Amino acid sequence: MRTKPTITLVAVVLSSLSLPITLTGASVALPVITSELHGSLASVQWVVNGYLATFASFMLASGSLADMVGRRKIFAAGVAVFAVGGVLSALAWNVVLLDVVRVIAGVGGAAASSSAAALLASSFEGRARVRAFGLFGTALGVGLALGPTVAGLLMHAFGWRAVFGVPALAGLGALSLVPLLPESLVPGSRRVDWPGTASFTGALLLLIFGLVQGPSWGWSAPAVLGAFLGSIILLAAFFGVEQRQAQPMFDLRLLTNLRFIAILLAAATILSVPIPLVIYLPSYFTGVLGLGSEVAGLTLVLLTGPTLVLPLLGSMISKWVSPMAVVVFAVALIGAGAAWLIVIAPGIGVGGLLGPLLTMGCGLGLATGTVDGVAISSVSPSRAGTAAGMLNTFRLAIETIVLAVVGAVLATTTNGQLAGPGYTAGLHIVLGWMTGAVVLVIAAIMVLLRLGRTGTAGELAVEAVATG
Repeated sequence: MRTKPTITLVAVVLSSLSLPITLTGASVALPVITSELHGSLASVQWVVNGYLATFASFMLASGSLADMVGRRKIFAAGVAVFAVGGVLSALAWNVVLLDVVRVIAGVGGAAASSSAAALLASSFEGRARVRAFGLFGTALGVGLALGPTVAGLLMHAFGWRAVFGVPALAGLGALSLVPLLPESLVPGSRRVDWPGTASFTGALLLLIFGLVQGPSWGWSAPAVLGAFLGSIILLAAFFGVEQRQAQPMFDLRLLTNLRFIAILLAAATILSVPIPLVIYLPSYFTGVLGLGSEVAGLTLVLLTGPTLVLPLLGSMISKWVSPMAVVVFAVALIGAGAAWLIVIAPGIGVGGLLGPLLTMGCGLGLATGTVDGVAISSVSPSRAGTAAGMLNTFRLAIETIVLAVVGAVLATTTNGQLAGPGYTAGLHIVLGWMTGAVVLVIAAIMVLLRLGRTGTAGELAVEAVATG
């Protein structure tokens, strides 16, 4: 008997809600975790950074593995690892254990996320597929937008452990439906690029390690310098491996497409400014402004809430305006919001947050979905899947790095306390860098797009040779 597609949709939506909630929700819990588990700022930062780093590193590998051995198998394994990681996080009695299980949970999250979309694609057709993916995207948006709010309410009612336990229960609910899901795989599909995955993951983790531990151990400490050096060596090894792979994780030949490079920069910027604020503003609200965790979570809806309604508006505007223009405008909104926080709200008080956070939230919402469509349409159809994988991995990796950099700045200005006047000063430094980076990114995008118009024929010729 054929499995009902609705069951697949329910399982995917349950997992898709829990994945972003456990990331953005954890940010609200960090100050309390630091206090109750007696951890240092560096050790507690791994609760977020470790999860995000492994999530970014294993997306492509788990997607390829799902094609080879079966999407249902990898989905089940990913959800199981994520759920067990959530349960163990809720039961953790020290920071080291919490960090370790969060790193492992990130691997499970990557497997669940990459296989969920493939399960939907194989279960639905035509307009039903469009509606299913619309619900899939909505679930991710709800998890991102309401994660801090849900976490704040859970903490207020049950304590910080519920922030990890409740998403784990949602994951267990999805896992209970796995026996009813259809299996699908791609005969003769591409192999997993294990050398590329290992070198990329190692480079990213070592870089994050150096950035997180630098403020407490000292930037000249041998372990910190060794981490940075090791990251550079592994990154060079990664590029060397990818150039020799028949089926690389990163097809470096796509980087001859200047339009695609411009989109990569835009996509990374769109996430790399708002998400660190989602992670670190809650501790500012609670540690500096003295707000409760539930109020801190509700305040962040100003930043994340527009992602629930504006993606549809972005797609509608794209019917009359170039989608790339929508993406550039979204980047500009995010930069304007960051600058507004500095100029209009020098103390970053609650009263001054409405305009800046909504401005950045509108930029994030308008670009959600649109940037992915622009990226895929910028390459030949035969390379759409590769382009999508590179886009997701690149922006997640940059988001992880920026998050670690922001954490390092705040740890330095607050002497590892995330409190006091040093926190406000650190946020101003971070926002200043972000504003300057957005200006540079917009300039680079405009130059790349202009050069890309003259180089399109050459780029297509390179792609034609590459794809045979």
